[in-house]
Amino acid sequence: MSERQREKEKDKDKEAKTKTDRQRRVMSEREKRSVLNYEEDVAAYTIKAATDPRACNRVIFYRPQLNVVSQLDLLSSWENKTGRSFKRTYVSEESIVKLSETLPYPDNIPVAILHNIFIKGDQLRFELTEEDLEASKLYPDYKYTSVDDLLDICLVNPPKPKLSAFS
Repeated sequence: MSERQREKEKDKDKEAKTKTDRQRRVMSEREKRSVLNYEEDVAAYTIKAATDPRACNRVIFYRPQLNVVSQLDLLSSWENKTGRSFKRTYVSEESIVKLSETLPYPDNIPVAILHNIFIKGDQLRFELTEEDLEASKLYPDYKYTSVDDLLDICLVNPPKPKLSAFS
């Protein structure tokens, strides 16, 4: 194979990969919203609460307003930041449930969690009351990382994936 043919093959492979990269699976056409928090922020709030008498024997909710988003919000924000658009492939709830039932443990756990978060919307199934403690309101001096800020971080200097209990 000549050098020119090899370059053409590389270009074809690159184009095919780009097309594949631009397709994103969306868990649902519904606009279920969820809370996505940066791990470091949850740790910082937890440390503050551990020494705060107002939080003693109380449940603290981590629902900063700027971190309540849907999967479609996330995808749209990423498209705006990168200037690229993605073809959305919708996955039915039935397919996700079936996948979580048929995958072996522990491979089924992330699928079940995604179903719970993005399809059922269980994180926001209830409203917080005045009596509930919400971390960003309890500690307004702490500047948490919004989803938008985290997407900016991912564009400039993506964090290395953390090891999870599922892998």
